[in-house]
Amino acid sequence: MDFGICFKGVVEPGRARYLSRMAEYAGFSHCWFYDSHILWRDCYPAIAMCMEHTRNLHFGPLVTNPDVREWSQAASMFASLNKQSGGRMEVAVGRGDSSRRVMGKKPAPLSRVADFIHTVKSMARGDLVDYPGCAEPVQFPWTKGQELPMWMGAYGPQALQCAGEHADGVVLQIADPGICQWLTEQCLAAGKKAGRDMTGYGVMSAAPAYFGTMAHCIEATRWFPAMVGNHVADIVEKYGKDTDLVPKSLTAYIEKRRGYDYSKHGQTDNPYLDFITDDVVEAFCVLGTPAQHVEKLHALKQAGITQFNIYLDSGDEENIIATYGREVIPAFR
Repeated sequence: MDFGICFKGVVEPGRARYLSRMAEYAGFSHCWFYDSHILWRDCYPAIAMCMEHTRNLHFGPLVTNPDVREWSQAASMFASLNKQSGGRMEVAVGRGDSSRRVMGKKPAPLSRVADFIHTVKSMARGDLVDYPGCAEPVQFPWTKGQELPMWMGAYGPQALQCAGEHADGVVLQIADPGICQWLTEQCLAAGKKAGRDMTGYGVMSAAPAYFGTMAHCIEATRWFPAMVGNHVADIVEKYGKDTDLVPKSLTAYIEKRRGYDYSKHGQTDNPYLDFITDDVVEAFCVLGTPAQHVEKLHALKQAGITQFNIYLDSGDEENIIATYGREVIPAFR
C-alpha cells in the first residue's frame, strides 16, 4: 500500500516545503493539493515549488475538473510539471464540486470528464489530438512518450463506471472498509466489462487520520463526513434515498442533513455538522492509536485500497506524518 498526504492552499509556502520533505523522509509516496482556486491559492505553483525540494515524492491536484481551465493549457501545465520533475506528476479529476459551486456554477457532466481524461493523457504523451474547434490536429512538439496517470473521484454508480472505463485509478473519499470494497468492486467490474486490463488499477482511500483518544479524534475530524455528505446528497437526489445502487450505510447518515456551506468547504468550522454522529466519524476516518490505524489500514488493503491519502486538515500535521513514518508505514513494507 502507498501512502499520501493532502494539503489545502492555506498552508504557508515554507510550511508546505517542510511538510512535503518530512513526508518523503517518513516513507510517503504522494503529496496532493486541493484544486479550488476561489477558496484557496492556486495549487500548481505550490506543486512546482515542492517538487524542487523533494526527489521521489509524486504530486498532483486532488481533484481538478474539466471546466476550470482550457484543456490544452491544462495539459501543457501537467506535462511540463511531469517533465521537469522526472515523471512525478499525477492528476486526479472530478466533475468540479467546490471550485464550480462556490461560483454558482454546475459541475461538469461525466462525459466531459471522460473526454478531458483522454485528451489530457494524449496531449501529455505527445500524440496528435483532434482538438475541439481546431481545423488541424494539435500536438505538443516538446513531449514524447510521457505517461501521465489520471485518477478520478467517484461515489455514484455512473461516476464509478466512468472511472473504471476511463481513468487509471479511482479516488474514494472515505475510509470505511466495507463501503470502499463495494465501491471498488463496482469500479473494477465496469472496467473489465469495457474490456480493460484492470491489473495495476489504483484505488485510493482519501480521509483524515488522527491520533489520540477516540473522543478527541472524533471531534478533530467531525468536519469530514459533512464534506462526504455533500457528495452523497447528490447521489440521493439523482437516484432516491431507497436506491440499491449504493450501500445503505453510505446514504443513511445524511437523512438529517440541512445543507452545506461551500465557503467553509472541508473546514472544521462548517456550520452544518450537527447531523454527524460519532460512529459515522469513526467509520469514515482512521482514528485512535497507531495499532488501531494499522488494523484499519490492513482492512482497507484487503478491501482493495492501494493508496491511503491523509487529509491533513485537522491539525497536528507533524505528529501524524512522523507517527506514520515510525509506526504505521513500516507495517506495510
